[in-house]
Amino acid sequence: MKIEKLLSISPLDGRYSDSVADLRSITSEYGLIRYRVIVEIKWFIHLSKNPKIKELPSLNIKDTRYLNDLIDNFSIKDAKRVKSIESRTNHDVKAVEYFLKEKFKLNKNLAPYTEFIHFACTSEDINNLAYALMIKDASLITKKSLKLITNRVKFLSKKYSNNPMLSRTHGQSASPTTMGKEFANYFHRINKLENEINKHIMSGKINGAVGNYNAHMVAYPKINWESVAESFVNNLKLDFNKHTTQVEPKDTIALLLGDYVKLNNILIDLSRDIWGYISLGYFSQQLKEGEVGSSTMPHKVNPIDFENAEGNLGIANAILTHISNTVTISRWQRDLTDSTIMRNIGSSFGYINLALYSLLKGLNKLEINKIKLKQDLDDSWEVLTEAIQTVIRKNNIPNGYELMKKLSRGKKISKEDLVKFIDEMDVPYDDKQSLSKLTPSSYIGLASKLAKDLKDS
Repeated sequence: MKIEKLLSISPLDGRYSDSVADLRSITSEYGLIRYRVIVEIKWFIHLSKNPKIKELPSLNIKDTRYLNDLIDNFSIKDAKRVKSIESRTNHDVKAVEYFLKEKFKLNKNLAPYTEFIHFACTSEDINNLAYALMIKDASLITKKSLKLITNRVKFLSKKYSNNPMLSRTHGQSASPTTMGKEFANYFHRINKLENEINKHIMSGKINGAVGNYNAHMVAYPKINWESVAESFVNNLKLDFNKHTTQVEPKDTIALLLGDYVKLNNILIDLSRDIWGYISLGYFSQQLKEGEVGSSTMPHKVNPIDFENAEGNLGIANAILTHISNTVTISRWQRDLTDSTIMRNIGSSFGYINLALYSLLKGLNKLEINKIKLKQDLDDSWEVLTEAIQTVIRKNNIPNGYELMKKLSRGKKISKEDLVKFIDEMDVPYDDKQSLSKLTPSSYIGLASKLAKDLKDS
């Protein structure tokens, strides 16, 4: 580990930096500055295409290429220059404007038009769009990682579709299922949230100091500024928010982050269940040469990947919840509370992606223990009492539930106990035969079919 990582306050930039490397250029300070540059340049280009702004002529191909190169080749050196300017201005967005003016002055065709950089904009016009673009790109990284989880869970659902397993409701022995069916339950839950996240579109605005195009209308009263703003925002692949104060209210950001919280809760549930199955011995974990499970107990192979996933999903949810609960609130037309909070958006995606990395790593190490599964089933004949009392009810014999309750509640009953009870039942021969053939391993209903019935919603 490099010394700068050892000095990191956040584990995302230290211990776990390699696991979140794909997010670094997106959600870092560098990333935010770059997205601001993108919005500022694209707004300038957008204005240059409006024939009613005679003071800003249309750009030629060479000048447009120069501007696009400023975006495509934006570097750490450029970001450092912006930060150097910010140390003087004490204003981050104004520093971007001044940086771009420097770049424009290096181009003789663009140099006369530097005052159309950040034209009629408040800093929040730039920031809300920059963050929306950042979140879109961070979400793309996250969705790729999530798809790996979804595909793995789907694979395990089918792989273990026919492996009977004792269920546990309230931690007690319950009607059997298959291991694959339990993975299928999670596949459908994850897939539903995954699709909600994929369909999500965020909003943006670029309408001036308090959302009324005040300065725009003074400068160019004959321009339809609502249409200009809407087309610009739509070109960024965002929904246009027509009614705002100085701030875009970030309701759509809150909705997206809320979906991630719900998704994370499902993944926490999955992590805890698998942790429990490993504890029961239903799964073993593939060993890696050189790894140590305990500093004092050599035999241990701890389910640390699922514990790491659970812990980091919880941290992500804490950040996501605070951001989504707070950024939609702004005193009057503007206050800066959301500004400092939004700077933590990268941490929330960082912890999500770290958790997804750990969870996938854990899922890939699982090896089912069929012997242990069968042992638990063979030791739990009491789970068949549900089937027996249901057949009693089917034949309209009163108190079927109560009869089975008297036989089994709080007791350990054997196969012989049930065979004797079934033999003495006053039910048709076919029902007796059906019950007599039943075992805990075969009493799985449609679990195998449901485990294989996996369609993306």
